[in-house]
Amino acid sequence: MFRDTLAGMSDLPVPAPSPVSIDLDCLERLALSGISAPNSRRAYSHALADFVCWYRAGARGPLSKLLVQDYRAQLESRGLAPATINIRLSAIRRLAGAAADAGLLPADVAASVASVSGARKLGARAGNWLTREQASALLQAPAADTLKGTRDRALLALLIGCGLRRAEIAGLDLAAIQQRDGRWVIVDLVGKGRRVRTVPIPNWTKAILDRWLAPAQIRDGKVFRPIDKAGRLAGDSITPKVVWWIVLHYAVPLGFGNLAPHDLRRTCAKLCRASGGDLEQIQLLLGHASIQTTERYLGTRQNLTDAVNDHLGLEL
Repeated sequence: MFRDTLAGMSDLPVPAPSPVSIDLDCLERLALSGISAPNSRRAYSHALADFVCWYRAGARGPLSKLLVQDYRAQLESRGLAPATINIRLSAIRRLAGAAADAGLLPADVAASVASVSGARKLGARAGNWLTREQASALLQAPAADTLKGTRDRALLALLIGCGLRRAEIAGLDLAAIQQRDGRWVIVDLVGKGRRVRTVPIPNWTKAILDRWLAPAQIRDGKVFRPIDKAGRLAGDSITPKVVWWIVLHYAVPLGFGNLAPHDLRRTCAKLCRASGGDLEQIQLLLGHASIQTTERYLGTRQNLTDAVNDHLGLEL
């Protein structure tokens, strides 16, 4: 049935189905096939649901380059950010490619859909990060005399000191913390895009981590565990969402607003660069695919600390 539905959206000479006949579940299975990262699956699933909702809302033609261009124009008219629009278009391109591979869509139609250009991103987002003093204040926020406090401080130390993502923190296994070249590192860390990297652990970060591992008596398995209201270990692992709430719990009282774990990753990169860190080494630390990604991430083209317009020579 789905083959007939998808064929009706293509240029094949078969009767086009009504928009309501699109099977969203089948569409999702095609588009999400092979995507293992939870965040990517969630983003693509949301994007596909939006596309199908739009398709059902009116008398649309068959799946084609023109149809996808019309959808992109509708997204732009809603004032969505270029990054959001491009994710939605990527989901449709993936759907068309998977459908063509399965023989449900002509290859030339899939190729024409893939050729639809995305929205241009003008300028660069500044993002959010902490100064050295602010980062130090955040590290001091958890109580040092409780098991929860020592866990949370160790978690914050790894976010700031090693630039880990929240999913990497949640999935970190104690066996991955080893010595290489006379120092402690996280070996073979699998990050975004299945890229593998080795992350050096600063001495101060390792010391804070040890203050959590020793009283918690963690000798294997996941580094970070849930803690119940009585202050006892209550499970084998935490989720990325828990990492998010831990950061927010300490950030809000300090006046740092909606600080996210990724902002601490950016803080790590910013402080590395400010202390003279090599751009390529920062790229390796963060696990970016290209040096251009690291440049955009750091915003190195714009110096906000010593801005050019701070030296106009004008005084009141």
